[in-house]
Formats: sequence, C-alpha cells, structure tokens
Amino acid sequence: MLSNLKIIDISTVLAGPSVGMFFAELGADVLKIEHPIHKDVTRSWKGVGENSESNISTYFSSVNYKKKYISLDLLNAKDTATFFDLITEADILISNFKSSDYSKFGIESKQLRAFNPRLIHGRVSGFGSDSDRVAYDLILQAESGFMSMNGLSTTDPIKMPVALIDVLSAHQLKEGLLIALLEREKTGVGKDVHVSLYKTAVCSLVNQAANYLMTNKIPERIGSLHPSIAPYGEIFTTKEGEKITFAIGSDNQFVKLLHKLDLLEYIKDTRFSTNQMRVINREALAKLLQPGVEKLTITALLEWSLINHIPCGHIKNLQEVFKDQAAQNLIREEEIEGVVTKRVTSIAFDIN
Repeated sequence: MLSNLKIIDISTVLAGPSVGMFFAELGADVLKIEHPIHKDVTRSWKGVGENSESNISTYFSSVNYKKKYISLDLLNAKDTATFFDLITEADILISNFKSSDYSKFGIESKQLRAFNPRLIHGRVSGFGSDSDRVAYDLILQAESGFMSMNGLSTTDPIKMPVALIDVLSAHQLKEGLLIALLEREKTGVGKDVHVSLYKTAVCSLVNQAANYLMTNKIPERIGSLHPSIAPYGEIFTTKEGEKITFAIGSDNQFVKLLHKLDLLEYIKDTRFSTNQMRVINREALAKLLQPGVEKLTITALLEWSLINHIPCGHIKNLQEVFKDQAAQNLIREEEIEGVVTKRVTSIAFDIN
C-alpha cells in the first residue's frame, strides 16, 4: 500500500520503532539506523529464559519487523555524510532523541530540510520539545495520573503491564505523519510532527479527566471496576471454576442477565433499578449475581451472551489467548540476524 515511501527510523525503545514497523507492514521501505556500539537499548531488555548471548530480545522483536538495519555514528563525519545522503531520498524520519541531541548531532529540522525540503520529521519526546527530561512509560504513567487510578484501594498504585503511553503516543505520531503526508501532496513541502508522551498520556485520560474536571472528584483505585457502570469489571466464577466478567451498559442488558441467572425477584428492586443505583449498590449486587453465575458453565454463559448481545468476557491468560485462531492470524514471524522472531501485527484495521 505504501511501497513508494522511504522511512528512516533512528528511534529506540517502543513508541518510535512501532511507528516504523507500522509503515513497514504497509509496504514502506524502512531503514533502522543504530549507533555501532550503543544500539537500541531494548536489544538488552531480556526476561527470564531469553538467550543472554543473543543480540535480539523479545522486546526488541515486538516493534521491529520488516526493517533493514545499518549502524552509523552521527558524531563521525563519514557516517554523518552517509546519513544525509540517505535523508535526501527519504520521505519520513522518525526519532526520539533528547531535545539537545538534535543540535549536538547536527540534525535539526532546518539542517535536514536543506538536504530534503520534502522530508517529514516525526519526533517523540517525553515531556515536550523543550525538555531534556528522560522519560520511560512508567514515569508517564506515574505523572499523568494513570498509576494513581490503577490497582485496588488496599494496594499501592500499580502500572499497567503494557507500556500503554508509548503505544498511544505511537498512534498519535502515525496520525500526525499521515496527515503531513496528505498535506505534502498539496504543498510539496515536509513538516515536523512532534508527539510528547506527557501530552499523549493526559489526552488519554478521557472520561476520567472529564469526571474530575466537572465534579472535582479524584478517582480512587477500584481495580477492574468502572466508576460509573455496574456490573462492570466484577469478577465471577463459573461452574467449572473459570473466571468471567460482564460489562452491563444498559437497563435492558441488566434485565436479560437477571433472567438468565434466574434472579427475577431483583428486577424491580430499587437498589438496582437504574445504572446509577447499581453503581451505588454494586457490592451487594455482585454478591447476588455470583450464585447464579456459578450454576452455569463458561461455555453456556458465553454462548448465551453472544445470542443476546450481552458484553461478557472469559478472563484468559496469554496461552489461552493465542490458542484462538483469530489471535493466531495476527502473529508475524521474521528472522532477524539469524534469530527467529515473533510478534503481533501493528495493523488492526481492514480496508475493503
């Protein structure tokens, strides 16, 4: 789809490289440039069981796919000349250097466009283009409120198990780059597209931000529960001991659930007559629903939910997730530097 595009990816870690992978999956020619010695740090981010001698990690593999690799030192005159030769032919440059590094390496936008006026430069920073503050996803989760809301009231704040701020920042950068490509079709001139992890994180607070801004209520840690919907996120156990959860978003769905669980006497119970009342009385409601759930198998509940359009989910681990053919279809395999790597695709849309 994008086979005419040439992308240079000099970014590291997750947000920037995942954007490069996105374009590579769409057919673009993506060249990843790393320092000869100080390569992408995620090559060394290895968990238990990974090969300590290999230069490839599962983390690195997750966002580096269908790319070509070369090493250049941008403080070396010969390598810098090679870099600018590549820039003259490139459509997009992806980077995530500290703000001061662009001048140190001589790759500020004016310098880049002197070689290629059509170049679109996609930049990722932690706390904005004027800040040199080093930031990893954890730090953004901490400082944007996500950690304070995540966990239980009995636990300390907890980070999410995926670097979600990086993932969301990558999506923001993709959108900005695609818009810049469209604009370049009209103007013939490239633009800078800058995304900060901080701005992305705050903009991703959505309903939690609105709730605070309109009510001054600081969100509390309530685990998987939803602050304004019930039952939503409560964990129930089925007949065979499987874990299941519901996202009941309407009165109609709630009444259907009560019918299925043989709890008709609670249909007119004022404690549960509206969603707001169910939120207020959610603890009592969960205790009432559990005996009905544990009479049914996971299969029976999921089949009934599908037929009746009830949001219901089986809580699975990753082994169970990837037993599903739909998940298997999203796996992409590639050999990198002699290592067979696997990851899930960055393309979740279909165009027909």
